[in-house]
Amino acid sequence: MTTLTVAGVLTGAALSGCGGPAPAPAPPAAPAASAPAAPEKPPTMAPGPAGRTPVFERRAAGGGGGAAGGSAEKVVALTFDADMTADQGPRAASGERFDNPELVASLRRLKVPSTVFMTGRWAEEYPAQAKAIGTDPLFEIANHSYSHYAFSAPCYGLPVVEKAAMTREVERAFTAIRKAGAQNVVPYFRFPGGCYDDTALRALAPANVTAVQWDVVSGDAFATDADAVAEQVLDGVRPGSLVVMHCTRSAAPATEAAVRRIVPELRERGYRFVKVSELMEDSP
Repeated sequence: MTTLTVAGVLTGAALSGCGGPAPAPAPPAAPAASAPAAPEKPPTMAPGPAGRTPVFERRAAGGGGGAAGGSAEKVVALTFDADMTADQGPRAASGERFDNPELVASLRRLKVPSTVFMTGRWAEEYPAQAKAIGTDPLFEIANHSYSHYAFSAPCYGLPVVEKAAMTREVERAFTAIRKAGAQNVVPYFRFPGGCYDDTALRALAPANVTAVQWDVVSGDAFATDADAVAEQVLDGVRPGSLVVMHCTRSAAPATEAAVRRIVPELRERGYRFVKVSELMEDSP
């Protein structure tokens, strides 16, 4: 997978995060029953040629117990990018919201296991929400860089991280996420904008992460028509699919409503929702 193909997805401004206050007290067994916590040692992929960072896009056909080339288990991973660039602090201070508590509340209410790719800058802006997501067994938090700057160019007008600073970007994000109190943190990384090249894969090798892309683009970035977003996801999902979405009140306002349609329709088709760690664990 190379770059995101939906026009205007990250034009200069980063899409923003997903979070929300901790839910009201509930019976402790309920979350665990609906979504097991991330494995103690989350599965990762072996390094690529010459130690390059491996890239995971979708569970291959035949995953989940099916024969190679046969019908795969009907599972799908919904992932949400919690985007905030390093230079957007003034916008947050002036009232722009880079979170979406309503979306997270809906995921909890619908009992949808999800993986949140969080930037370190977002975790610093919303530490209580990062902790709430990262201590809820329904979710796992993965790395989306610290600054949400690009790792290759061109990439939707984003500033570009220097090669020598790429590993530091990932490490700094993990530090910020864990400092916020998140516990369910997995060694996965998503390139901002989905933009990467061979140089970036080589440069990130010391970070020991698996890069995670997607095979279904939701089109929720800057979208205002929730039904159009839902249709794009519903039309694209196949067994083993990995969907990229965003959670923000300012740059992806239709996502929460789209999810409320997507989840029941996919369940009606026989799909089960999983985190990326589970999707990767069962991938052949």
